[in-house]
Amino acid sequence: MSAAPARSLIVNADDYGLTAGVSRGILDAHHRGIVTSTTLLVNRPVDPALIEALKASGLGVGLHMNLTLGPPVAPATRVGSLLDGGGRFVRDAREAAKRARPDEARIELGMQIDEFRKIMGRFPTHLDSHHHVGRHEPILDLVLDFARAIRVPVRTQDAEVRALARQRALKTPDHFMGESGPDAYWSSERVLTHLRELPGGTTEFMTHPGYYDDDLAYSRYGQQRETEMTGLTDPAARALIEREGIRLIHFGNL
Repeated sequence: MSAAPARSLIVNADDYGLTAGVSRGILDAHHRGIVTSTTLLVNRPVDPALIEALKASGLGVGLHMNLTLGPPVAPATRVGSLLDGGGRFVRDAREAAKRARPDEARIELGMQIDEFRKIMGRFPTHLDSHHHVGRHEPILDLVLDFARAIRVPVRTQDAEVRALARQRALKTPDHFMGESGPDAYWSSERVLTHLRELPGGTTEFMTHPGYYDDDLAYSRYGQQRETEMTGLTDPAARALIEREGIRLIHFGNL
C-alpha cells in the first residue's frame, strides 16, 4: 500500500496594515493559532510598533498589491488612470483593471515593491493582490512579470492562473481555498473540515482574521474577521494538523 502524498499548508492572512485591529489580530492568529503568512498593504500608514512586531513575529510577509483601496504610492500625476475623481483607487477590482493603463499600473506596482523594501528591509516572500485585482488583465500579466523579476512566488486562485504562473517558472501552491463574501468563511467548523480533506501537495488558505474596530466600519468584511479569529486559533485545528502530519509553511518555504 503506497503512502499518502505529503501535505503542506500555507495559512495566509491578508490585509496587514489595513487597521490596527486587523494587524493585531493577524499577529495573534499566528502566535495563538495556525496563521503562517501575511501580506502587507504599503499605501497607508502603519504604526511603527506594529511593523516592528511583524518583523519579529516569524511570519512570512508578502506584498498585498493594491489598486482598489486608498491613495497611490506613486504621484497621482503619474497614475491617473488608476484613480477616481478624488485621487484614490477605484474600489471595484474589475473596473480598476479595465481602466488601468498598463504603463501606469507598472509604475504604481513597482513603487509598492520599493515601499515594501523600505518598510521591511527586504523583498516580500510572495505577491498577491487586494480584492483579487491581480486576477484581471492587464494587472495579472504585470503581477507575474514582477514576481519573475524579483524571484518570488505568487498566489494563484485557480488552475488557469496557476498554469500561467508555472509557464513563467514561478513557484505557487498547488491548491487554493478561501473567500471573503457576506458570511465569515473560516469558522471553526470550516477550518477543521478543510484540514481533514486537505489534498496532497501544497495548499494556501486565504484568510482574513482581525479585531473589529471603528476604523473597519466601512468594510463589508469587518465583524466576520472576529469569527475567523476564533476558527484560526481553535486549539482543535492545531491538534488536527499535528495528528494528520500536515506541514505548516509560508511562501518563502516553497
